[in-house]
Amino acid sequence: MKYLSCLLLAFVSIFETTAQERPEKPNVVLILTDDLGWQDVKCYDVDEPSPMETPNIDALAKKGIQFWQAYAPAPTCAPSRCAIMSGNHPARAQKTHVVGGAPPTPNHKHGWTMMAPWYSGRMPENERTLPRALQGNGYVTGHSGKWHMAIDHMAFPQPEDQGFDWTQSSRGARARMNSRVRGFASNATQDPFRLDENGFPFHQTSEDALTFLRENHHRPFFLYYATWLVHTPIHTRSERLLEKYCKKLGVEKPKEDRGWTIEGQRNPFYCAMVEELDYHMGKVFTYLNNTDDPRWPGHKLSENTYVLFTSDNGGMEGHPGEVITDNYPLDKGKISAMEGGIRVPLIITGPGIRAGVESDVMVNGLDFYPTILTLTKTPKPKDKNLDGCDLSDLLRDDPSNSRLVRDKQGKPRNSMIWHFPHSVALESSIRVEGFKLIRNYDHKYNSNTPELELYQLYRNVNGKQVRVDLEEANNLVASKPELANELNRELTSALNEMNASYPYYNPRAARIGMEKNQTPRIISHERKGKVVSFAYQSRGSEVVRADLIYTLNGNQRYEEWFRALGELEGENMIKVQLPEGTTHYFLNLIDRNNFLVSYPQCPDYATLNQSKDPFSKFAISAR
Repeated sequence: MKYLSCLLLAFVSIFETTAQERPEKPNVVLILTDDLGWQDVKCYDVDEPSPMETPNIDALAKKGIQFWQAYAPAPTCAPSRCAIMSGNHPARAQKTHVVGGAPPTPNHKHGWTMMAPWYSGRMPENERTLPRALQGNGYVTGHSGKWHMAIDHMAFPQPEDQGFDWTQSSRGARARMNSRVRGFASNATQDPFRLDENGFPFHQTSEDALTFLRENHHRPFFLYYATWLVHTPIHTRSERLLEKYCKKLGVEKPKEDRGWTIEGQRNPFYCAMVEELDYHMGKVFTYLNNTDDPRWPGHKLSENTYVLFTSDNGGMEGHPGEVITDNYPLDKGKISAMEGGIRVPLIITGPGIRAGVESDVMVNGLDFYPTILTLTKTPKPKDKNLDGCDLSDLLRDDPSNSRLVRDKQGKPRNSMIWHFPHSVALESSIRVEGFKLIRNYDHKYNSNTPELELYQLYRNVNGKQVRVDLEEANNLVASKPELANELNRELTSALNEMNASYPYYNPRAARIGMEKNQTPRIISHERKGKVVSFAYQSRGSEVVRADLIYTLNGNQRYEEWFRALGELEGENMIKVQLPEGTTHYFLNLIDRNNFLVSYPQCPDYATLNQSKDPFSKFAISAR
């Protein structure tokens, strides 16, 4: 008995020593793919087998938790990326679409009944980003690949301005080809995309990620690997892969450089891109699996590294002249609030996370910031807003228990919202439990567009999520009006709390009737120092808001515009204070019918694209 007791104590001692030896600060690798659809990864196959081969990503799923109901913060790239790095919902951050930082204007002055509101071109330069928080906890932070959190890929701020110690932004093999049917990578040493020993084109972005790991694996690291794959242009530099998928799909190898028009997941260029993505992900996984951990002798890096693999938005199904992929059974794709635009693959592995688990719990890219803080024992920045939820209890304890995901009030989260007042979508949406409501803003003058759509995605049966209408094919608004109205009110409340901006009617649109003739009109303006006063005629519709849209760098390469609230004073008068450094400005009037009037008249994007003139050419000069 004494011998057994000693043996037990020794075992406990060894166990405790081992546990203590494990470094307190685990590593984190966040992989964000670009436009990768929920159905583009083999292990996410439902209904129809995917032709893409993704053995490395599939193997990653078997090592951790595969989430079946994971969502991007937005249906487009930049707002999702900013949301993940900042922890702020796109609606709260006023960063709801790509690019931004421009005056509100319709795409076409007569053809578009609505125009998007002003939205920010970037995160604020002093934003307390996730990498900044990790830096404060002793982490070295690295970025490889796409940034896209400013008004241009090269505009300020760049990764080094927002918390990254190390950054490389090469496009690698994603650089545009002169033709996608010739000029493939070769074995020649002088070929910048030369084929490696496995016949895959050299991809600088992947090599950059590996370089960061090699140079920094001796200390706690955070790697944000934002691969350009599988965004347009749709091409592959591997002729072997192109031929492989042509054969597999039963299509002829293209001889001319023209758009792909066959429906479904039958684009051999895209299929090859997905396999390229998987290959380069595999190189990162292999490095982590095979490299000794200098901070934990006798162990590999992967044993103390959390890996999060996901996409910035749903798959891009196509663009004019090109069918790219098919998100079926999900409806639509990128730039849509339908499931195809926002549902994404998500796999999380790491210490304390069980292998081979599938979860139906609803999660979001906004959850990464608070979750990584907890996993790395990093203090939350003081007074920092975080719109996501901490998933650490879910990951470690029970990935099937949605009650472990708690909101700011400590209650189990049962809802999430999206806000995309842009483009052809012009919509917001909310999901509560198994139901999802979509609000369409451009319904008033479009008879084919309903104001509200209500779908039941799942039904809860004995604690299990049972699929009902994943296709979002059966609009339940008519049969469940009370539920639709309740969700609509909840959506409004959430958006108002975040001070969200909404789209406006275009007074120049051809389809709009007499209401556009009642919009207000500026009749004069006067400037005294930094104060500008505007007089206007209401013409039958009261002005409810006035916005100063201004720039500090008019006529420069990366012209960026900001918004400040004007003052409604007295009868038919508006006063604005020009911020220090203002070079040019517009005044936007919003009336009670939600029309936006620009003074001076701001051109539409079609005119700007044709003329190549900057917005400042049409604005009032403050110089």
